[in-house]
Amino acid sequence: MNSPSDSPGYRALRRGRCSEQQRIYLVTTVCICRRRMFASDHVARVAADAIADPDKWLGAQLLCWVLMPDHWHGLIRFNSEVRLESVVASMKGRAARTVNRALNRKGFVWMPGFHDRALRTEEELLPAARYIVANPKRAGLVRRVGDYPYWDAIWTDRRASGLKALPQQPSGPLS
Repeated sequence: MNSPSDSPGYRALRRGRCSEQQRIYLVTTVCICRRRMFASDHVARVAADAIADPDKWLGAQLLCWVLMPDHWHGLIRFNSEVRLESVVASMKGRAARTVNRALNRKGFVWMPGFHDRALRTEEELLPAARYIVANPKRAGLVRRVGDYPYWDAIWTDRRASGLKALPQQPSGPLS
């Protein structure tokens, strides 16, 4: 059976893609068949910990992210000559291995590929970050952005303390 990444349209989306140093990308990737893989707090927590580790981003910096029950959004800044595809594949692999261990299962966690949009100006950064962290509120999962535990942004104090040690209701400019 062919995967979506085998289709001519999917390949056409990737044609000519390059990753530029210091460029910021808004990235979205979805769970396999839009399954709610991260609906369980335990699974979401272990996946969030795997995703948020700043030492695992291969020459890129994760500026902001949210892990939804069936997808992930992130803002990624490139600091070296690493490719966007490599960075996203590494994140998806880390999260998938962690989730599969937590669920004592094998199998796909993510759909192949991802969607990305390069931010062209500094003025796009804060609105993109707000879009990301407000996703749980727009989806009706919480009444207030700060009530959702599976997100982070460099503009908050969440990152300095680590996700595990933080209260469930962080404060910051994006809440």
